[in-house]
Amino acid sequence: MWLLIAFIAVPMIEIALFIQVGGLIGIWWTLLIVLITAVAGSYLVRDQGLREISKLQRSFSELDDPTEPLANGAMILFAGALLLTPGFFTDIVGLSLLVPAVRRAAFQWARARIKVQSFTMGEHGQHPRQRPNGDRVIDGDFEDVTQNKTPPDTPSEWTRH
Repeated sequence: MWLLIAFIAVPMIEIALFIQVGGLIGIWWTLLIVLITAVAGSYLVRDQGLREISKLQRSFSELDDPTEPLANGAMILFAGALLLTPGFFTDIVGLSLLVPAVRRAAFQWARARIKVQSFTMGEHGQHPRQRPNGDRVIDGDFEDVTQNKTPPDTPSEWTRH
């Protein structure tokens, strides 16, 4: 139900804002502002997205909880979609999601309302298994590709001297 309301309300808000702003500053300035926010937003999304990817990689390599970098990445991706959508309301929401304090507050708000049952990384939440001598154990499957055939009576061209 909320999604339906959003799909109806957001375009109506955008149309009303385009009419108001276009009436105040003119159509060309209005279109220029929309274009500038799309270009600047694309740059900011790229920059902040790369930063969050490095934080996510660091959390994986240090076996930390990757929830916050993942949530930040999702919010940055959503901000990018909003900034590429023409309109003032979507631009304001998209630019606000690019502010780290706003993302942090949104993450804390969502975290307070979402209950995580369990979270594990690696094999049962443990570090990789180690042998007593310190070597890591690597699990794998194998298939014997050698065939137990008797050699042919006549050697091939490759083995004849």
